Amino acid sequence: MSKIDEEIETNEEETMNKDLFKEKKVTKLSRQTWFTIVTLAIVGEIAWAIENTWFNVFVYDEITKDPTTIAWMVAVSAITATLTTIFIGVLSDRTRLKMGRRKVFILFGYILWGIITAIFPMVELIQNISVAVVMVIFLDAVMTFFGSTAYDASFNAWITDTTDKTNRGRVQGIISMGALIANLIAIGASGFIIEAWGFSVFFYLMGGIVTITGLFVGLQIQESPISLEEQKQPKKRFMEDLISTFKPETIKNNPILYLLLLHMALVGIASQISGPFLFVYIENFLEFSKQDVSIVGGGVILIVAIASVAYGMYSHRFHRKKMLFIAVIIHSIFSIIFYFTRGMLPIFIVMIFSLSSGMINMIVLNSWIQDLIPELDRGKFQGIRMIFYVAIPMIFGPMIGSAVIKNYGIPTIDEFGTSGFIPTPEIFLFEGVMVLFALIPLFFIAKKHGNPVFAQK
Repeated sequence: MSKIDEEIETNEEETMNKDLFKEKKVTKLSRQTWFTIVTLAIVGEIAWAIENTWFNVFVYDEITKDPTTIAWMVAVSAITATLTTIFIGVLSDRTRLKMGRRKVFILFGYILWGIITAIFPMVELIQNISVAVVMVIFLDAVMTFFGSTAYDASFNAWITDTTDKTNRGRVQGIISMGALIANLIAIGASGFIIEAWGFSVFFYLMGGIVTITGLFVGLQIQESPISLEEQKQPKKRFMEDLISTFKPETIKNNPILYLLLLHMALVGIASQISGPFLFVYIENFLEFSKQDVSIVGGGVILIVAIASVAYGMYSHRFHRKKMLFIAVIIHSIFSIIFYFTRGMLPIFIVMIFSLSSGMINMIVLNSWIQDLIPELDRGKFQGIRMIFYVAIPMIFGPMIGSAVIKNYGIPTIDEFGTSGFIPTPEIFLFEGVMVLFALIPLFFIAKKHGNPVFAQK
């Protein structure tokens, strides 16, 4: 085909896409559905925000300053989250209760999720450090089990059940906003609460919010009735159903889906090099107080939350592949800039761009991946997604970060005489280089597949 013919075909395709865009409308969701999505997203993300930030700070401040403990805690949590989501995802797909597939898992998962979060600081009462280290890893894993049951496996699958291609970008934008509001609550207010009343009061309060809200809102979840046709279909054996997603033919039949998952894993590994140690770095290397951390973190989250909603509302108009490229480049640039950044205002500005790139990446990836998941395997594929979103990044990322800290960090000794290291800016350099590898899978996705959802045939 000549270059002129290619240009003509491209122009015709763009014209057709614009026409399709004009003809389609965004499917509206009910107010109750929106309320349920937003509330459960915020509450769930509060719990995850606490685990991803203050669990680590608590362990560093109260248990041990050895970064290996945090790396192990994150890795075990990631494995737990992945295995839980895979098994519960398959189980929820196969569940045919009167109340629906997902509701029972969401309801009881949230209740127990909050309870475990509340009792986590009791580990501080254990005098033997070795036992305390084992217990924080164990309790974090138990908390993750209930969180992944409720949120990763069931709530995310329910959202996929409830939405369609026309509104998933908007929903993901709102969920991203929910995640940021949750972080605003869990991070913005936390420094003041912890410094005033200690870790225990903070964990009791946040855990209580998760349990109570999960109970009352979980009861309001509405699910579409299971069709008679599906009820009559024979079920595969559980293990056969579980293993089917790992077969080469499944990957061969869903190439774009697995390329996007690989991209997600590589971005995640880069983010987890610094992520678990970010607040420890800001507090101990930059010497910010917990209140300073709350002020900076809260301000950043507020601005990025507004930007995420705005982008989510119009995300269906932007070319998905191009936006993933842009997000990765921004991520890399500002990770490297972070290496040189000092002072509250510069840190504030850099964190806005860094977090914004991550939000764009997640909005695009989550809505695109949801479009590609086979309809009858939505719960099961939430588990597959967790392998790439949580397990791989949270196993390899923190290990890389811990190794960097041990080689470049500042040696220190805590009040118990245990040696450790203060994180230094090198973790951001490694992150900035690592994230560029996430561009490789995108080169194997044809441009036409990245068209806005309204332009897809």
